Formats: sequence, C-alpha cells, structure tokens
Amino acid sequence: MAPDCSGGWYLGGRFSAVGSSLRSNLAHVSAAGSITGWNPGADSTVWALALSGTTVYAGGSFTSVGGQARGRIPALDATTGLVTAWDPGASNAGPYPPFVGALAVSGGTVYAGGRFTGIGGQARNYIAALDATTGAATPWDPNAGGRVSAIAIAGTTVVAGGQFSSIGGQVRYNIAALDATTGTATAWDPSANFEVFALAVSGSTIYAGGWFWTIGGQTRNRVAALDAATGAATGWNPNASAFVRTLAVSGPTVYAGGDFTVIGGQTRNRIAALDSTTGAATPWDPNANNSVLALGVGDSTVFAGGTFSSIGSGWQARNRIAALDATTGAATAWNPNANNGVYALAASGSTVYAGGAFTGIGGQARNYLAALDATTGAATAWNPGSNSSVFALAASGTKLYAGGLFTIIGARGRNYIAALDSATGIATAWDPHADSRVDALAVDGATVYAGGLFSNVGGQPRDRIAALSATTGAATAWNPGANPSDDVFAIAPGGTAVVAGGSFTGVGGQPRSDLAALDATTGAATAWDPSPNGIVRALAVAGSLVYAAGDFTSIAGAPRNHIAALDAATGAATPWNPNADGSVRALQVSGTTVYAGGTFGTIANLPQSCIAAMSSATVDVPRSQAARLAAWNAPNPARAGTVVRFALPAARPVTLAVFDLQGRRVTTLLDHEPRPAGVHRVTLRTEGWSPGLYLYRLQAGAEVVTRKLLVVR
Repeated sequence: MAPDCSGGWYLGGRFSAVGSSLRSNLAHVSAAGSITGWNPGADSTVWALALSGTTVYAGGSFTSVGGQARGRIPALDATTGLVTAWDPGASNAGPYPPFVGALAVSGGTVYAGGRFTGIGGQARNYIAALDATTGAATPWDPNAGGRVSAIAIAGTTVVAGGQFSSIGGQVRYNIAALDATTGTATAWDPSANFEVFALAVSGSTIYAGGWFWTIGGQTRNRVAALDAATGAATGWNPNASAFVRTLAVSGPTVYAGGDFTVIGGQTRNRIAALDSTTGAATPWDPNANNSVLALGVGDSTVFAGGTFSSIGSGWQARNRIAALDATTGAATAWNPNANNGVYALAASGSTVYAGGAFTGIGGQARNYLAALDATTGAATAWNPGSNSSVFALAASGTKLYAGGLFTIIGARGRNYIAALDSATGIATAWDPHADSRVDALAVDGATVYAGGLFSNVGGQPRDRIAALSATTGAATAWNPGANPSDDVFAIAPGGTAVVAGGSFTGVGGQPRSDLAALDATTGAATAWDPSPNGIVRALAVAGSLVYAAGDFTSIAGAPRNHIAALDAATGAATPWNPNADGSVRALQVSGTTVYAGGTFGTIANLPQSCIAAMSSATVDVPRSQAARLAAWNAPNPARAGTVVRFALPAARPVTLAVFDLQGRRVTTLLDHEPRPAGVHRVTLRTEGWSPGLYLYRLQAGAEVVTRKLLVVR
C-alpha cells in the first residue's frame, strides 16, 4: 500500500474485487474508505507500490497493466490510473520468472529490487536505479548475488534486504548499505543469517524484519534494531515467534506485521505495536486471524493488509482537515470533516479559518470559506460565502484577508481578493480588485502583500506580485513585476526584504529562477539568489533563516530535495537537509519545529506520509545569536556519536566542551583552538556514556552558546 496524501491509499496485491467493486490487483481507497474510479488493472500479483508526486510506481509479477504490456514495473497516473510511457521492463535469465518486489523513490531516481537480471535496458542483478523520467537504468549497479526483498533510503545510503550473499562488490549476507552514488557496499555489515523481508529507517536506527535469528552480531528472532552507524544490533529485542514481514515507524512506536503469535513479551496475533525504546508490546492489540503483509501509518490510523478475514477496529477518517497533537502527532477529536479540498488555514484566537474548494465543513453548509471553533471543530455562525475556491488566507486584527478564484465573497462583488470583517463576515470597503487569481497573501504591518496570476491590482498594473495598503487597498509604489507568463505562489516578509517564491524566471528587474528577495522599499531584487531548479511553493522566514519548499532538487548550488533552509543574508544553503522524496507544499515554523505538508512519503529519513514535523535549523539557538555565533548537532538524540557543527562569523579561538547536568566536565573537544570563519564540524563519540541529557558549551572569543545533547541506548 502507498498513501495518496489525502488520507486514502493505493492498494496492490492479489485480488479481483475490493468491496463490491471489481478491481484486478490494483485499487485506490479514499479517506472515507470508499473505492474510487482509479482502476488500472494488472494481470498478476502486485508486490510493491511507491507514490512520487502525481505518479504511482508499481512492482510485481504481472506482464500487463491498464491494457498495456508492462514487464513487472510500470508508472501510473495517480489521478486517472492511465499507464505512462515509462517502461523499464524487468526480465530474468534464470529458470524462475522475474518479479519486482521492492520500490523506493528518492529525488529523480526509482530504486527497484526483486528477482531479475535485466531492467531499464541494462543487465542488472536483483537491484537497480532507474531514471524517473526515462526509465533507463543509471550506471548505479550493486550487482546483488540473490533476490532483494526490501529497500529503504537513509540519507545518502540505500539499505537493501533480501536473500543474497554478495552485493556492492562485497560479501554481505541478506542486508547491506549501499552508497547512493557509486553502488558500492559501505563498511556497515549486520550480516543476517537468513532473509530480510522488511526495513524501516528512523533517525540513527534501522529496523529489520524477516526470517533471521541472528543479525548485527546478536541473537535476534525475526526483528531487530540496528545502529545506522555501526550495524550492531541494539538492546531492542522484541523476539518474534515467527516471520516479521512488514514494519512501519511512527514517533515512539514500531508497528510490525507478519505470521507471529508472540512478540514484545506478549501474545500478539500477526500485528503489534512495539515501544521503540524497550521493544515491549504496547496494549494496542488488533488481533488478526491470519498473516499481515502490509502496514501504513496515517494521521491517526494504522492501515493493515494481508490474508486475514478479521481484525480490530475499522476506519477512522479525517476528511481534508485535522488537528494533530504537536507532541505525538495523533489526531485529536477535532474533526470538521470538509467535503472537498482545504487549501488555506489561518488561526486567530479561538477561531480557525479554512479556505478551499469545499461546500460543507464543520457540520454546516459553507461555500469555500468557514470559521471553525478551535475546540469543537464546529462551524461558527460566521459565513461570508464565496462563489469559488479560496487559495490564500491571512488574519490581521479584526480582518481576514482572502485570495482565490472568487468574484463574490462576503455578500459583495470582490474580484479574487477581499478583506472580511472577522465579526460579521461581510466584505469591508477594502477592494483591490485583481484581474486574475490570487494564490498568496501575507500581512506586514500596514501592508498586504499579494501574489498570483494577476496583471492588475489595487488600481495599478502589477504583474503577479504587489503591495497593497491595508487601509485603502490601493497598490503602493512597490512594484517588483514578475514575468507575465509566471506565477507567484508564496510570499514571506522578512524585515528589509520580502521573499517571493513561485514559477517565475524574472522579478524585481533581475533574472531570478523561482525564488527571490525583494527590497521592501524599492521592490528591486537584491543580490540574494539561491536559484532552485524547480518551483517554490511555500516559504517561511525565521530569524536569520529562510525556509523554502516546493518541487526543486537543488538550491543554492547544493542538492536539496524539496525543502531547504537558506541563510537570509547570503542565500547559501545551510547544512539542514530533511531530504523529502516528494513535493513539499506547505510550511510553518513554530519555535524550534518546522511543520511540512505535501506529497512526500519520507522526510528527515523517516517514513512520514504527506505531513511531518522536524527540528528547525536553529534548534535551541536564540535568534539574537543566530546571526553571530551558532552551534547545532546531529543526530540528536545520539547513540554511538554525533557531529557538532558550529558557524563562526570571523576567525576566533574556539573552546568546545561537554558537561553533565551537575556541571562536571565530561570531555573537551577543542581548547582555545584557532578556527577561521565559516562552518566547522567536530565528531563527538558517546559510546559508554550513561544515557541522559548533557550540555555542550561553545566559546568563540567573547561569545558563548550552550546546547542540549540527549544520549540514548
């Protein structure tokens, strides 16, 4: 199964019907649990699925999909189900029929594993990397000595599991880590004694499930946690009584499915939730009556597939809008239940404003715009009514600014942009009257910034971006002017500059690809020019950083998949690199947390379907110091070690030491060592340290910063 990023799932397997609908081995289930019209149809078993953007990749033993000849691996349109021209075709020179049983997508590459000796027009034994555009096999060629059953992406490493004795040019038994550039096996070598069926990556831990009983140098029955740096098995030991065939990680919980009846010290029939620290089974116990072969974790629900005919509780849907616990990620009881897409949110006090394409939300008929009680989720009496979709919202004082496709809103004619009274919902006299769609809004004091497809707004010609008086609605003299064929999707004011993102090639009088900083006074593009190689769809400014997200795979000359943190002064990419495997379309920064939404399946090296929270690039760094002296480390928490990075604005002598919470010095890494300006790295080994919280102190000249480090086992 693969999440569709709207609460539903794409399903693959060996079936002829889902519910009352005829479906041949492929289907799509909506967030409400109903079967949609997506119906490619495969002539044999589907073993693997992966979603990337608007494309569903499938692997299996079939030879035909959607009425087209496709040898075990096609690409399908995620909306229509139509088969695309992408056709790598897997074949096998041996006595057994070929199949593709594992898929993973990273950037522009599709990794495939299974039983084949040829794929993408090249000889490739059991594992390959395919160009996501052409389907051709890339030069990456680990040449496995047996079938590959599982693939997971861990940063710049591809982790493979299966039944092989060699891969990447080295002896490796059933599990290996491969360099994503060269395909060679790294030194990481857990060496399982039998087949590995499932892999899941979470921070500095790689979870493995399968048929083995030794792995990572320890006795581990069918499931284990491996140190991502050393390959050694950690103390985590749930000890499953039979095969573990699928794994999924969500926060502090590892979900396992398979054939077992005991795991984590408890009776658990074929499916269990395990504490990621202790390995003990939690009270969660769905009790399946036969094998569980696939797992997926949604916002508040675990989805399971297999050969069972009875299992615990059913669907718990959240239609297009939800409130999630900021600590656990679990969906709260808040459930407005929109009947169509929600494209924009704005919070003000005890009210959450929602805009989109819906006509019902919060238990009431509401056309495209509504105010929801932040406690109950019910729609309030506030009901401006819009005659078309709302794409952007911004709350300020007693006004809610709205942008979109409408021409009537708040009981008045308003073309694409309006200000609504937060008490009555009536459109105010503020009327910039845009001549086309408004996609982005931001309020900064007495100014409302707007972006979209318009060429005239506020009574003036303004191409795609404008600054409007929050009082009169008139366009100010600020006029960056994006190219007429372009679009501006995101705007983020930040002090003396306004950052704009979209699909443009020029703005502010300069050539700028999709991202620019514009002087807040003149509108001219500044020298700041990160030049991403794809559309920027979301922006957030936090202190000395600009967070950008969208469709790009490179920005500021650095590889960054779909999300990046940029220096607000220089435009350089910071080391922060969550590496999303699909488009990121929404960003929100709160304190030291960055929330992201989009069409990704993994981000920050974790399986996170379409929505995630991650540590910001300035964790525990006071904003007043971030522009002068900064320090951060990863991974944090640390097991065997971590890398401390620090940035110096000028050459200075540096002292870096670690202390326990009683103030005792644990180790000194640098002692008044001269270091030039720039970013520096220092490796800190934590083997043998007692688990707990430590503090590291960085002194550079007269400046001092202190950060937290958590050591776990």
